[in-house]
Amino acid sequence: MYRFVLSLCIALATALPAAARVVPFPAGFRTQNIATNGTTLYVRVGGKGPAVVLLHGFGDTGDMWAPLAAKLMADHTVIVPDLRGMGLSAHPDTGYTKKNEAVDIAGVMDALKIAKAALVTHDIGNMVGYALAAQYRTRITKWVAIDAPLPGVGNWAAQLSNPKTWHFNFHGPDEERLVAGRERIYLDRFWNELSDDPRRIDEQTRAHYTTFYAMPHAIHDAFEQFVAFPQDGIDNRAFLAAGKLAIPVYAIGGEKSYGAGMATELRFVASDVTGGVVPHSGHWIMEENPDATVKLVLAFLSK
Repeated sequence: MYRFVLSLCIALATALPAAARVVPFPAGFRTQNIATNGTTLYVRVGGKGPAVVLLHGFGDTGDMWAPLAAKLMADHTVIVPDLRGMGLSAHPDTGYTKKNEAVDIAGVMDALKIAKAALVTHDIGNMVGYALAAQYRTRITKWVAIDAPLPGVGNWAAQLSNPKTWHFNFHGPDEERLVAGRERIYLDRFWNELSDDPRRIDEQTRAHYTTFYAMPHAIHDAFEQFVAFPQDGIDNRAFLAAGKLAIPVYAIGGEKSYGAGMATELRFVASDVTGGVVPHSGHWIMEENPDATVKLVLAFLSK
């Protein structure tokens, strides 16, 4: 497995990525609103074959996964929800612990009659993904976790002291008033500072996602994802006390972000972890280098 990952990363590193635009999901995908766990999630479903669930993070919606979904649908049933309080999903006032959001996703799987699925996640999606895999250990078959650590475990304390994570404690009514009407300024900070080259996140992409985060209550709900981190840490330590995940895990970091350190983070919670790196990318892997990201994910899921 190590030689496979190393050779694939070297091959990918030889090609410089172009800027990516938000592209629509293929015509074969349908969308539906699924009632689950006291809320409603907007879900895209397409393809046929073994199921795979794709979970986005902050600054994105499920739209980020369209290029990957287009490739996966040939031999997978692809399920792409918007997380609670994000994108076109409902905006409830509460329920933003990742343990609870994982129950949202399990409810989506139930509604679609999906007993088992592989999992591909990014950013906050990683946190929901871990809570899903830890609570439903027989339902998640393998997991690709991309470029974000898990609250309360591993090197989380060091993450909290990183100046780039000041937004973890930026929430409350006054903070919401400061951002209201200035959502683009707020989001630009993340796209610019956490990328390898901000030019790869083009104007169309920035405008697209800003539209969703400027919707009523959307920034409040995004902040609630961060408010929940202390409780998420408590929940994660309880999951870990029940044992590490035994499923195969592929921990991918952006070259100019978590890089190979993602594998280190995931080994705190899983026993079968392989690492990979998306070259020429910071945190925003599907915006900065979607071709390389898709190749890495497809290679792992096909094994």
